[in-house]
Amino acid sequence: MLHVKQWMSALTTGILLGASVMVMAQEPVDINTASAEVIAESLNGVGLKRAQAIVQYREKHGAFQSLADLESVKGIGSATLSRNQERIMFE
Repeated sequence: MLHVKQWMSALTTGILLGASVMVMAQEPVDINTASAEVIAESLNGVGLKRAQAIVQYREKHGAFQSLADLESVKGIGSATLSRNQERIMFE
């Protein structure tokens, strides 16, 4: 019985560590080339509707140069950008 408890504890720890590494290792998203689906999956607080607005704005106005440019997109404000500044890149 002791071995089962140790095994379960080790398994739980491994799963939690693996999930933490996956979250920490998330690659930044290139906001100028990513699809709406990728943007929605990559950014906190950005669902598909907002991600589609980002792509539509980009297609109409051209590439984003900075985080400040993204504030021109309806529904994207400073709080969203602050939460995601490490996840957004411009290429």
